[in-house]
Amino acid sequence: MGALVGETQLWEQLMSTNSEFRRLAAEHHAYSEQLDKLSSRPHLTDEERLQETTLKKKKLLLKDQMHSIVQKYRKEMDAQSR
Repeated sequence: MGALVGETQLWEQLMSTNSEFRRLAAEHHAYSEQLDKLSSRPHLTDEERLQETTLKKKKLLLKDQMHSIVQKYRKEMDAQSR
């Protein structure tokens, strides 16, 4: 449980101090909202299915980029605490 709180605090810290992380998080959120709208439809056209796949890939890429920033920040914190 403590690790989860630490992770949440780390994300909050990055949201308040790292403009790149904040931008990535905003884009990730926007893609999530677009995906939610698509998934609420009973049937998707071929074009909408392609859009859904593209959004999922973009969202995953953003999540990977955010994870890289978190890992880098965590390493910097570890190095400072030594």
